[in-house]
Amino acid sequence: MRDLGVGFGFLVQGQKWVARHGRWFGFGLLPGLVTLVLYTGALVGLGYGADDLVAWMTPFADDWTSPWLDIVRGTLTALVFAFGLFLAVITFTAVTLLVGQPFYESLSEAVDRGEGGEVPESGLPLWRELWISARDSLKVLVRVAFYGILLFACGFIPVIGQTVVPVIGFCVSGFFLTQELTSVALQRRGVEFKEHIGLLRGRRMVALGFGVPLTLSFLVPFVAVFLMPGAVAGATLMARELRGETSGDDDRDDLFRKNGREGGNLPSAGGDQGVHHLPH
Repeated sequence: MRDLGVGFGFLVQGQKWVARHGRWFGFGLLPGLVTLVLYTGALVGLGYGADDLVAWMTPFADDWTSPWLDIVRGTLTALVFAFGLFLAVITFTAVTLLVGQPFYESLSEAVDRGEGGEVPESGLPLWRELWISARDSLKVLVRVAFYGILLFACGFIPVIGQTVVPVIGFCVSGFFLTQELTSVALQRRGVEFKEHIGLLRGRRMVALGFGVPLTLSFLVPFVAVFLMPGAVAGATLMARELRGETSGDDDRDDLFRKNGREGGNLPSAGGDQGVHHLPH
């Protein structure tokens, strides 16, 4: 349970960081606003078309009488929209990060620079970074789709489908949301996808403590846009902890430091390096 608090602490610290650096907060809002417009249109379309989609999927129920027809199709309609919302929460971050790659990479570098020590640079051209980001996001989406279909099917199980399954769904969403956000900082450090997943599995509760509250907050309209800059900042702090990097000016409390040591992290020796992709 303590690791859950550590993960949530990184999320809070990220929001505090952008609050102290208002210019970066405004800078990080732009990609989220663009993506929000696209996703709002898609979800509105799904809301209007879910009934027709379910009717097309269940032609065998056309001759059923009430209340069974209404119960079955009403339940399926709710599940279809919930599944779409589930995918939207996960893919929103992936698409926003892809759209705002230069923005969020610069924000992440600013956090590294403020924390002291090394500011890693991938050394790759922008097109290559975008390709790696898109490729890894696709790997995540395949996994999310697999879990989403499995959970969708489990949703038909009485009681469990309405209680346990949604909780598992939020945990899955939170884990992969954390993976997407920490990829900004870890990609600059040359961490490959498998190693990245391994790092998060090794601190699974920390990842859930960071990602699940963020997933829940993303369900509130417009909140995702305003939390994204701080989420990227917090994920950078988490990435530093996962990699065992020390901070020169760390205002996190002793609990976070203690948990970092208990996680078996080793400090890395890094020099100061200023990396600017965009003018500061």
